[in-house]
Amino acid sequence: MPSAKKRARTYDPVKIRAAVLGQLGLVREGVRGLTGEQPALPTRLGDWTVRELVAHIGMAVTAIGRALELPEPARQGAVLLDWPFATAASSSAIDDFTRRLADEHTDLDAYLAGVEEDLVRQLDEHPGTRLLATNAGALPLADYLVTRTVELVVHTDDLNAAVPGLEVPFERQALAACTRLLADALAVKAPGGSTEVRVPPYAVVQCVEGPRHTRGTPPNVVETDPLTWVRLATGRTAWREAVEEARVSASGERADLGALLPIMS
Repeated sequence: MPSAKKRARTYDPVKIRAAVLGQLGLVREGVRGLTGEQPALPTRLGDWTVRELVAHIGMAVTAIGRALELPEPARQGAVLLDWPFATAASSSAIDDFTRRLADEHTDLDAYLAGVEEDLVRQLDEHPGTRLLATNAGALPLADYLVTRTVELVVHTDDLNAAVPGLEVPFERQALAACTRLLADALAVKAPGGSTEVRVPPYAVVQCVEGPRHTRGTPPNVVETDPLTWVRLATGRTAWREAVEEARVSASGERADLGALLPIMS
C-alpha cells in the first residue's frame, strides 16, 4: 500500500496521550476484576486465551518503549496512514512474543500497572517529534501514539467479547481516534469521491472511484456506528452480516464495501 498522498488528519497530542492512558486504565480496571477461570477463557483471536489477549494489550503499549531503546532513525520514512496496512506482516513474531509474555506475567494487574508506569515516564521524557522505527517505517512518537488507540480499542472489544458481562468501557477520545484513523485508511485504500462513509459522531470520509459528489444528498452512502465500523475494518465482523443485521445502512450502487474490508487483519 503506497503512502497516503492526501492531507493527513491532525490529532491533538495532549488528547491522544490522555486517550491512550485512559483506555489502558479502563482495561486494567476490567482485568483486575477477572476471577476464577476467566483468564483461561477462549477469545476470538485464534487459540489465544484471555490471558494472552491481556499480554498482547500490554505488548502493544510497550512497543513504544522498545522503539525508544533503538537508535533514532535519521529521517521520517512513513506517515500515519501507512500504519494500518503494515500490521499483518509481523503477525507470527507478535504471536510468539505474546505467548512468552503471558507465561512470564501471572499477575495481569501488576503487569498492566508496570506498562502504564513505564508509558507515563516515556512520554514525559521524550518529545512527540522523536522518531521511532516501526513496522510501517520511521514515525514520530506523536503519530505512533495515535496507532495505540486502535490497538487498545480493538482489543478492549475483543476482551469484552471473550468475558461475559465484563463490559470494559471505551474512552471517548480513544474510540474517536481509532474510528477516524480506520476511516481515513479506507479512503487511502479506495481513493475517490463517489461514496460517503459516515461513522457518527466521529468521522465522514469520501472514497471509491466514480462520479464525485458535489452537493445535495450523496448518491452512495454508508453509515454505521463506531464499534461496528471498527469491527468491520479489523475483520471482526463481515460486511454482509452487518448489513443483514441492520448494523450498517448502505444505499447506492457503489455503497457495497465488502470487497474493501477488512482494512487491517
